[in-house]
Amino acid sequence: MTARFIDTLRYLRSFRAGSILVLAVTALTVIGLVALSSAGKSFSSDSYFIFRRQVMWLIIALGAGGAAALVDLDWMRKLSWVMFGIAAVLLFLVLVPGIGVTVNGARRWLDLGPMRLQPSDLAKVAMVFVMANYLGVHQRSTTTFWKGFIFPSAILGVFVLLILAEPDFGTAFLCGIVGLAMLFLAGSRWLYLIPSSIVALSAFSVAVYLDPVRLRRITSFLDVEGNKSDSSYQLWQGMVAFGTGGVDGVGLGNGRQQLAYLPEAHTDFIFPVIGEELGLVVTAGIVLLFFAIFFCGVIAVRKAPNLFQFLLVFGSLLFVTFQALINMGVVTGLLPTKGMSLPFISYGGSNLVVMFLFTGILLNCLRTWDESPLPKPREL
Repeated sequence: MTARFIDTLRYLRSFRAGSILVLAVTALTVIGLVALSSAGKSFSSDSYFIFRRQVMWLIIALGAGGAAALVDLDWMRKLSWVMFGIAAVLLFLVLVPGIGVTVNGARRWLDLGPMRLQPSDLAKVAMVFVMANYLGVHQRSTTTFWKGFIFPSAILGVFVLLILAEPDFGTAFLCGIVGLAMLFLAGSRWLYLIPSSIVALSAFSVAVYLDPVRLRRITSFLDVEGNKSDSSYQLWQGMVAFGTGGVDGVGLGNGRQQLAYLPEAHTDFIFPVIGEELGLVVTAGIVLLFFAIFFCGVIAVRKAPNLFQFLLVFGSLLFVTFQALINMGVVTGLLPTKGMSLPFISYGGSNLVVMFLFTGILLNCLRTWDESPLPKPREL
């Protein structure tokens, strides 16, 4: 009787967290579709072109997320190195002239006819799986120099360097941060992590300094108002949008920024469009929804039965929440301008599919793992 009661408690706790996660992701996705129905008007003469494309990608994302929620994670683990190989090949193909598609000076996409694929998004999933698998297999050696630091750092370096070559400094930085966090939690020693992080950050800073476009973004970030007609124009317009919207917003479809005043209003800077048209109430709600996702992810992490699944869930959670934090930090002027989409909301098929894959992994864990922190029946 007591054992059945405990099983019921476990189920309800997992069900509650899983339900919150599903509701949060659903709410963010719906808000994104509503915002795109307005922000996409400046992108094409067809007012709902962006909206229809996002719905098409959403169908694919739902299938991918559903599969990730139901499939056996141990079976997926066997495909980790296959994922690594496919991701590395796709990232390399992007760099090949005539194959990779160049937009705004960066070659980040592959043209697949009716749609474009961004391999750096898919590389996030591959990176989480292969690093979690490697560190899980070598769990007893994670404190050593070669097996616990050099080899997994080399795996991470393949992803980071190929993404940097596009160039995509933001995604490379995000992958580096998530990868180092996974190494730290797996047990890699501070003696190796701190010096290597300093060297990597120094090299990253030099790369930014040598790139005039990215250096200008840093300098203009320090004086937004002084550069509002030039390099800080996009950020300034985003801040104007937030100020115009106030608490209640000007109403859906009534904002000025979606009328081509704000560049990339349907992708990286969709958050200011929402702030202008729907107001502080909705933007604050979005922040709370991402906190809810983080909360559910923490519950899932605590239930991990082994190091592989712990790192898999932790890496998935970090990619979703860190990307959201970076995007919102950029558009509010807290971070230098960097093209990074807002998960579940911004237009972009590859990223939407990947975010739903990560969500599916979290749901899978909440659905299948036992709740270890609960006391045993005899302790009640």
